[in-house]
Amino acid sequence: MPPEDIRRLRTHTRYRRKLVQARTAEKQRAEKLLDDAHLKLSSVISDIHGVSGRAMLAAVIAGERNPKTLADLARGVMRRKLALLEEALDCSFFTPEHAFVLQMMLGNIDHHTAQIAVLDERIAILCEPYQRQIAQLDAIPGFGVTTAQDLIAEIGTGMTAFPTAGHLCSWARVAPRARESGGKRKGNAATGRGNPYIGAALGEASASAGRTQTFLGAKLRRLCRHMPKKKAQGAVMRTQLTIAYSLLSDPAARYRELGPGYYEQKPGTRRQARGHVRSLERLGYKVAIEPLAGADPGTGQMTTRTAS
Repeated sequence: MPPEDIRRLRTHTRYRRKLVQARTAEKQRAEKLLDDAHLKLSSVISDIHGVSGRAMLAAVIAGERNPKTLADLARGVMRRKLALLEEALDCSFFTPEHAFVLQMMLGNIDHHTAQIAVLDERIAILCEPYQRQIAQLDAIPGFGVTTAQDLIAEIGTGMTAFPTAGHLCSWARVAPRARESGGKRKGNAATGRGNPYIGAALGEASASAGRTQTFLGAKLRRLCRHMPKKKAQGAVMRTQLTIAYSLLSDPAARYRELGPGYYEQKPGTRRQARGHVRSLERLGYKVAIEPLAGADPGTGQMTTRTAS
């Protein structure tokens, strides 16, 4: 049971996540409505709720039906896609009923956005005593201030309730399961899903870390070579939570980035070479490795000859 101040913070962060999920669901409904009206705007614009997308949608709701006029509302780099936008903004099947419902959906999205902004301000005030811990967690690849706030709200700042990082990972259900066979969980504990708010925050953080040139990003890409992406993300989530435990346990601790080349530097040169050879052989090539003239094989200076 966390202290009262953490429980107050947790009430706000959990409701913020619910509002974000509700806003995302409303955005998806709006996109489905546009598909029903044959407006394939999302195939050209990655975020139809950005500045350019909202300007076009507002004009369509107001009654504008000329694709060229609508496409001309694009701003910035979006103006490079004017021809595609004109094609996507064909309003031949867009009816007044579509406009009415779309206006309601956009109003709901704006309402959720305003509520989330109010919650962000309130959460920032509640997190003022934890600025040091938030700064520590913010240094973890994939994390941000919002993720740090969500994690502190769920596990607190004192790690005395968890003797080790393994206990925390087990409680949060991001630990490897001992009772598993063929990918299926066995036993009475098979239904344990852990804390869904921690899982959601770490899931987003692990996906973000995979897009970075960091140790965690390299780890995710490395694991994805021989296991499903979801399972690889679970391993990165455990690593992130272990790092968070270490940082919160020691006020003086700071995250030290190992770099994306950590796994390449760790094994010896010969071991790396054997791994590359096996990878090429799996692709159907026969590889012969020869050291360069006058070079030490231990330095990594070697040449290869391949034959399919």
